[in-house]
Amino acid sequence: MSSPHPFEDPQTMRLLLVYLHYEGDGAWECDPDAAELIAYATAKYASLAIKHHLEPAEAAAAAWDVMRTRAARIAGDPWAVITHSVALHLYYEERARGLLCGADQVRTDGVVDFHDAERINAHEASLADYHPVFWSYDDVSDFEDPPPRVQVDGQVPAEPTNAFFALDAAVTAFVESGWPEPAARLALECIAARLINTGSKYAAFESLRRDRSIRLQLDIDQDSWVRVLHAVLGHENPNLERTAVGRGILQRLLIGEQTAEIFGSSAVASAIAASAPSETEAAHV
Repeated sequence: MSSPHPFEDPQTMRLLLVYLHYEGDGAWECDPDAAELIAYATAKYASLAIKHHLEPAEAAAAAWDVMRTRAARIAGDPWAVITHSVALHLYYEERARGLLCGADQVRTDGVVDFHDAERINAHEASLADYHPVFWSYDDVSDFEDPPPRVQVDGQVPAEPTNAFFALDAAVTAFVESGWPEPAARLALECIAARLINTGSKYAAFESLRRDRSIRLQLDIDQDSWVRVLHAVLGHENPNLERTAVGRGILQRLLIGEQTAEIFGSSAVASAIAASAPSETEAAHV
């Protein structure tokens, strides 16, 4: 087993740092021990630098900065002080490069929760397919609020629909639009369950959009599955929040709308019918 390097001895390290300090900056440039110390530090922190996707020279420069401080010269274990400082420096440098900003900005609390910058085309799915910022619509004829209901004198306003009845009504409407009953129930129950688990339409949509297992069981393509999700859950665009398209089929049923009103919209009916799997394809569901 090889013996430890002399620089690893705390006393030897402290004496060398004190000597280089009082000899002035020229000692760091000309003293052979200083050159050997920097080479040793470069090798010592090379793997740590690579872990942070940086060059070993970056770690060596950070170590050199710490070695010239009083904290390193008087520390009981100079290498503990140096290693801690180098690790923090490399972490902040890696974060700064990911966030496309300076290392000083990363040390503040203002960017602690930010994720690294990403190219729009860095993922398999296009950002424009699911992020509300990129949504646009040419035909807004179906986005209007449904006409207000006229209450007949003496008639009690209808109560909001129970969630179980709303789900059954949606299944029936899907079947009438050409969906096999097992496939319609599987799709809607999976959507409702995911909505309950996530607690948000947007989170449920994103989770289901990426879940290939349900789509494969239904035997429909990705575009059809996304159309179904949009129709059932509604769009998350804030501009559509109070519209029929923004609410989605399940919410509209829960607030008391009838399936005849909902599926009377050509956009909703067409989207569901166009996405329907055939009886043969859905036979295994």
